[in-house]
Amino acid sequence: MRIARVALQDGGEIYGLIEGDDVTPLASLPASPAMTDRLRSGASIPLSAVRLLAPCQPSKIVCVGRNYAEHAAEHGAEVPQEPLIFLKPPSSLLGPGEAIVLNPLSQRVEHEAELAVVIGQRARNLTRDTAIDCVLGFTAANDVTARDLQRRDGQWSRAKGFDTFCPLGPWIETDLDWQNQLVTCRVNDTVRQQASTRIMVFDVPSLLVYITAFMTLEPGDVVLTGTPSGVSPLAAGDRVVVEVTGIGALENTVAGW
Repeated sequence: MRIARVALQDGGEIYGLIEGDDVTPLASLPASPAMTDRLRSGASIPLSAVRLLAPCQPSKIVCVGRNYAEHAAEHGAEVPQEPLIFLKPPSSLLGPGEAIVLNPLSQRVEHEAELAVVIGQRARNLTRDTAIDCVLGFTAANDVTARDLQRRDGQWSRAKGFDTFCPLGPWIETDLDWQNQLVTCRVNDTVRQQASTRIMVFDVPSLLVYITAFMTLEPGDVVLTGTPSGVSPLAAGDRVVVEVTGIGALENTVAGW
C-alpha cells in the first residue's frame, strides 16, 4: 500500500492512497495501514493531475549516524557502541522533483541515501516486541550534508539543517520487509552508494527502542536509519536518485545558490 501527500491543481494539499494510476483522497495520514479504508474521502484523481510532495509533515526528523560500518570507516570513525542520534529540522524537508539548493556557506555538500521510517502512532518507551507496531511505513530519504561544516563545527546541526537538505519520498510504502532492502544512490546515472539494510549496525526495532527511551515520537515523525559508504560531493546541475527496493525512487536536482 502506497500513501502519498500530493498538491492539487487548485493549490490544495491532501493525503492519498495510490491505486494504479490514480490517487484516492484520504481525510488524514492514517495511524496504521488498517485505518486507510475508513479514511477514504472522495473520488479518485489521476496521478498525472497531482504533484507529489514529501509524504508526511514531521514534527521532527530523527537521524542516525554511522549505522553502516563501511560508512564509518570511510570517515576514519569508529562504529558507535550505541546509536548516534541527531536531528534535522522540519524546514529542511524537500519533496520529490524539487531542487536541493547549495549554499555558499559550504564548499562540499554530499548525498547520503537512506531508508526512512514513518511513524503512525505516538510512541514512547517501546520494546523490541512493540516497536514495529508504531510504524506506518517506510520511504526513501537523502540526508544531504555540508561535510566541511560538519567537520569544522564539531556538532552537526548546521551541516545537516540547511533548507532543502532532507529530500523525502516519493511515498510511504506500508508493506515492506525492512530487514533486507537495497539502498542505492545514483548521481547522473552513476551508482555511488549501494548496500542492503541487512548490514545496518542497529536495525529498525533497536533504533526505535533507543530513541523512544528518551524522546516521544509523534505521528508523521521520521527516523532516518543511516547511510551506506560511498558518499561524495554534489554540484549544481546534478541529478540525484535515491532508490530503496520495495519502495521506489526519489529524484531531485541540485541547484546553485
